[in-house]
Amino acid sequence: MAKLQFDPQSMPIESVAGEAMLPAERLQSDWLRARFRSPPDWQPEAMREHLLRNFTAEPTPAAVLIPLVMREAGLSLLLTRRTAHLTDHAGQISFPGGRTETHDASPIDTALRETEEEVGLQRRHVEVLGALPEYFTGTGYVVSPVVGLVLPPFELQADVNEVAEVFEVPLSFLMNGMHHQRRTIALPNGGGFRTFYAMPYERHFIWGATAGMLRNLYHFMRT
Repeated sequence: MAKLQFDPQSMPIESVAGEAMLPAERLQSDWLRARFRSPPDWQPEAMREHLLRNFTAEPTPAAVLIPLVMREAGLSLLLTRRTAHLTDHAGQISFPGGRTETHDASPIDTALRETEEEVGLQRRHVEVLGALPEYFTGTGYVVSPVVGLVLPPFELQADVNEVAEVFEVPLSFLMNGMHHQRRTIALPNGGGFRTFYAMPYERHFIWGATAGMLRNLYHFMRT
């Protein structure tokens, strides 16, 4: 699998999506439960991230957990920073998750198992709400994003071989189109241009597949 080497933070900001922050009532756990029970008619945003890489094999099934932590100050999203030595998405901000194994019963099972293995969050703390549409990544995966509420208190134990850091970002920040940057990269050999989303938060640069799936969560909650 050929990889395209570039620094996403150095890519120019083409535009900002610019939609308003979601109303406060839509950032509540009860509202989210109702939304997943009766989802609206909506369309995910089509991103062509897979064109940032050159591969021909069938995509590898995977699943991630989008863990929304129920803090007193409001919902926050638990994210990880991957270690620098990994083959795929090294050093990037990611949801906990990974590739599907043959013994996994479903994408939900994959997401919960991988979350336990990566950050030590036990599945008994996770209330699964549902899933967003599959997302095709530039590293050859087709990812099922599973959304769940996480009730504190809970303990985390990161796998140091895969996870360099675990942190949380307020959901209100991420569900604000003013924080959704579109950045552009010129592909080599006259391959044209490709655009990806970025959502920088403090010292964390959230981009690529993670930002793309968050963008779809925003559409799902906004519709």
